[in-house]
Amino acid sequence: MQPAPHIPVFDAIKALAFVGDLSMGQPIDHSARTAWIASQLAAAIGRDATVQGHAACASLLRWSGCTANAPEFSDLMGDDVGGRRAMLSTASASAAAELAGSMGPMAEIHCEVSGDIARTLGMPPEVERTLRHMFETFNGQGKPHGLRASQIPEEVFIVSVAGDLEIFSRVHGLSNALRYIADRADARYPAFVVDAVQQHAVDWLHALEQGAAADMQSPSDALRETTASLELIADVIDLKLPWMTGFSRRVADAAFACAAGVGLGEVEQGQVRRAALIHGIGRASVPNAVWDSPGVQSEADKERLRLVPYWTDRAARRIGTLRTEAEIASFVDERLDGSGFFRGIKGPAIDVAGRVLAVAAHWVLLRTSRPGQAALDEADAIAALKREAELGRLDAAAVAVLTGHPQNSTAIAPSNEAAALLSSREIEVLGRISLGDSNKEAARVLGISPSTVRAHLENIFRKLECTTRAAATLKALTLGLL
Repeated sequence: MQPAPHIPVFDAIKALAFVGDLSMGQPIDHSARTAWIASQLAAAIGRDATVQGHAACASLLRWSGCTANAPEFSDLMGDDVGGRRAMLSTASASAAAELAGSMGPMAEIHCEVSGDIARTLGMPPEVERTLRHMFETFNGQGKPHGLRASQIPEEVFIVSVAGDLEIFSRVHGLSNALRYIADRADARYPAFVVDAVQQHAVDWLHALEQGAAADMQSPSDALRETTASLELIADVIDLKLPWMTGFSRRVADAAFACAAGVGLGEVEQGQVRRAALIHGIGRASVPNAVWDSPGVQSEADKERLRLVPYWTDRAARRIGTLRTEAEIASFVDERLDGSGFFRGIKGPAIDVAGRVLAVAAHWVLLRTSRPGQAALDEADAIAALKREAELGRLDAAAVAVLTGHPQNSTAIAPSNEAAALLSSREIEVLGRISLGDSNKEAARVLGISPSTVRAHLENIFRKLECTTRAAATLKALTLGLL
């Protein structure tokens, strides 16, 4: 079995920032710009380099829980991406309060998952605490717990006002942004933080226009010296759509086996595997309703789907250690006959690594149940994949390798400690719930009662130290239980 691929932890943080920006309908440099402002703001109010670093990291990870509550946002707003974009740019206090009234459960999911991500990445406790309280406000009316100001880490206020400045100045202009922020003094954030923004905002935004945040560096030596599993990035990407739980890991398994079978060397095999793990970054830019629609999409929706690999490429290639993998990942939807996207290129223009990834991703999709379409069994999936090769759309050699060994996997078994954490029945229950089943649906599939499913979930949450299904899913994936 191959060890899980790792990248520098700060590169993992930046990758998660890109996923978050796309999920929130923001430019892919939004979190980086916010992080730079937050570090400057922390310095302006007299906080040391350690606090500045905490604020920067929390800014980059602020939206890392967005994929986890995308289904709930989709149910509430219809368009989870557009709805979030509108929510963030809403300057009206009354409109913001009205939205906040519906946000309690979603804030709980988001904060729990982003806090767990920070812990998994080995972030300092101060960063984790900031993320777990990110939607709390100075006046005690925040979400999900309505904490008093004294209970909220100061970094929460620093990151919140930095994010508002970045978005409001871009959407409404600087003068309006400063007025909106002043209106929130001693409500959303303390007045002394607002005063520092009023004093320095012009200079900060000018520096950003000159590229101050273009190549953001790690704020500490510790982050430069540690690594993080790329599988965590894949799992966070896949949380957006419950039916895609574990999807990127399965594509990586298939792509790795296929790359070896077509004769790629060890280096190229590793690159293909890593590309498979990040190939879904761009999915965050498309609303869940589009992904979940079993019918014909509008031209606008089709265009959004065609741009998914483009956004993956744009985001991931900004991370030096993933530049090669980003390019490979961008070929996942290309087809040899030119019918793919986003480039629409043909045969020789698609290299072997790109062909392998395209075959692996299509194979896994055929074997995945999704709204309006059940998973194909192995025989039918093999036949469908071979048909694509015969029609000249997928690489015949890669298809032959994969269909000859369709069950190959590089998945790492859970440790003995992790395996003992949940019972086999609890893993079965969590497996159904992670795919979006309700308690009743899971009970029907597993042949048990809904009350038994509920009891198992209570045990699962207690054992995994979680309170939401999304957090339990992410933790179980990280432990190798799903």
